[in-house]
Amino acid sequence: MADPSSYRPKPGEIPDSPGVYRFRDEHRRVIYVGKAKSLRQRLANYFQDLAGLHPRTRSMVTTAASVEWTVVSTEVEALQLEYSWIKEYDPRFNVKYRDDKSYPYLAVTMNEEFPRVQVMRGHKKKGVRYFGPYAHAWAIRDTVDLLLRVFPVRTCSAGVFKNAARTGRPCLLGYIGKCSAPCVDRVSAEDHRELAEEFCDFMAGRTGTYLRRLEKQMTEAAEDMEYERAARLRDDIGALKKAMEKNAVVLADATDADLIAVAEDELEAAVQIFHVRGGRVRGGQRGWVTDKVEEITTGALVEHALQQLYGEESGDAVPREVLVPALPDPVEPVQQWLTGRRGSGVSLRIPQRGDKKALMETVERNAQQALVLHKTKRASDLTTRSRALEEISDALGLDSAPLRIECYDISHLQGDDVVASMVVFEDGLARKSEYRRFQIKGFAGQDDVRSMHEVITRRFRRYLAEKERTGEWTDGRDGAEGTAPDGLTEPPASTLTEDDGRPKRFAYPPQLVVVDGGAPQVAAARRALDELGIDDIAVCGLAKRLEEVWLPGDDDPVVLPRTSEGLYLLQRVRDEAHRFAITYQRAKRAKRFRSSPLDDVPGLGDTRRQALIKHFGSLKKLRSATIDQICDVPGIGRKTAETIVAALARAAPAAPAVNTATGEIMDDTEEPADSTGSPGEPVPTGAPDERRGQER
Repeated sequence: MADPSSYRPKPGEIPDSPGVYRFRDEHRRVIYVGKAKSLRQRLANYFQDLAGLHPRTRSMVTTAASVEWTVVSTEVEALQLEYSWIKEYDPRFNVKYRDDKSYPYLAVTMNEEFPRVQVMRGHKKKGVRYFGPYAHAWAIRDTVDLLLRVFPVRTCSAGVFKNAARTGRPCLLGYIGKCSAPCVDRVSAEDHRELAEEFCDFMAGRTGTYLRRLEKQMTEAAEDMEYERAARLRDDIGALKKAMEKNAVVLADATDADLIAVAEDELEAAVQIFHVRGGRVRGGQRGWVTDKVEEITTGALVEHALQQLYGEESGDAVPREVLVPALPDPVEPVQQWLTGRRGSGVSLRIPQRGDKKALMETVERNAQQALVLHKTKRASDLTTRSRALEEISDALGLDSAPLRIECYDISHLQGDDVVASMVVFEDGLARKSEYRRFQIKGFAGQDDVRSMHEVITRRFRRYLAEKERTGEWTDGRDGAEGTAPDGLTEPPASTLTEDDGRPKRFAYPPQLVVVDGGAPQVAAARRALDELGIDDIAVCGLAKRLEEVWLPGDDDPVVLPRTSEGLYLLQRVRDEAHRFAITYQRAKRAKRFRSSPLDDVPGLGDTRRQALIKHFGSLKKLRSATIDQICDVPGIGRKTAETIVAALARAAPAAPAVNTATGEIMDDTEEPADSTGSPGEPVPTGAPDERRGQER
């Protein structure tokens, strides 16, 4: 625990101007990002008496080891920079909404010759019309399925479209009347674009005129005794009305607005957002939950929600009106920022009366319910994780709970493609951004103990190299940097990480190392740490046979009760490491099976490799070809042909491919594509423990 006075800037060093500041921990990792109208006044609040600080703020300043700042011209620039840094560094003490997924939109690709209706996520593309967001992709598909009856716009991918154009046969939707089939020229490009524009107009809320026009056409058809056409128009009107019913009118003035509500207590806050477009709630609602890691007002929570909601948006995705329960302080920079994102004026205000006030109360009720539901789920989750870490600490005799656990597993197939995985759990939860994988390079063959020793050595040698680079540790050995035991070579310390606060590779140590295996693997891991002079990291192993926990040097394992939450957490960590390792091993094996001797021929690119296989039909026939016959292939000279013949002579013929589903041996003359290195079928993932004894 650091004393804030040890890194407090001197009086007069901090400028009295707008800016953004960053607190870093002892490992130079950014743990908090904030903005201020006056950096001097804001930072002074962090360095007062610890007893007067909010408990979470006190925890942050005692975890930090340094503070730095960047001066900007305006508060709007500070808001933009704060958002960028929070996205980049993911600081642990900032407000972070757990539900950060990309919500789906209904998109119409008006930038294509034949516009396509589809579900899209992620960044907006120029020339594409977007409607939404929706809470679920199936809600979009239900709406589109109803509207295609009236607006038969193309929905197929580019590949399906080109294949239909080539064969002259439309897809199923073209046959059942839910696509106008522009792929086979049933409709011109101009007429299809007009159809797509009508679809967009209807989705934008201009529905009344179109419905009245259809009703008039239905009446005229009935008067002319064209009853089949009248019945079809009647069904079209019914489909449109059913699609409209999915989006009930909530605001009579066709308002485009987002309503944001917050429900909070001392520890957490729930945020709910309703998107209203054309007076209708589009796509349901969105919601997030966040820990209040610092003392924060409702207005500040709203500001963070606005940053997350509109930080990647622009144009019409930012509505003209945003209704909130409390305004950020100050409100002007946030309103200017929203206006800049939209490109025109945005009103940020608190609704006072009428329909908008009533709808805001509905959103607030949803936020309250979301917070109650979350706390019901989270209470047991937090309690369980805390108990699990305490049980592990007690069972292994640790000084404190292992807040960061790393687990390692070795995977291979009968000694081939030997790889290893490292997974990281922090506070009992997987931190997938810090997972790492290794190729075993120090020796060939199957030896899990030596493999474990190599992986632990490589991982923690990089950790020590990083400490040495930052001046936190020196080993006093000349020429030792970058060289691992058994002749392994590590990259220079300067390439391991950048001094930017982001988690990089192997910079941060765990409190506990878990290995998949028993006493031999544990002994190898402990020996690797001892050779590096590391004695403050605990090691244990989890043997799968009886789920026994092995400690270095102990003759007998530690047996945790089967109902122990600590044992359950160790099993989750071990199983995740096994999954990650075996996935990597299978990917390497699949890549090796798709490799070709032609890959190693200097100067022979993909185009000429494919030309060779196309000319001869298979790699087997290419092996039997003469130099003169190879020279007949366009682009292949005599020198290259001689190199190809030499490369094929050196390479042993590949083993025959086997269809794992039928057991049939497939000759490469039947599957010439495999010889070119083109992707085959995906490797079946299956259960993690399938084919135990052969693959692990």
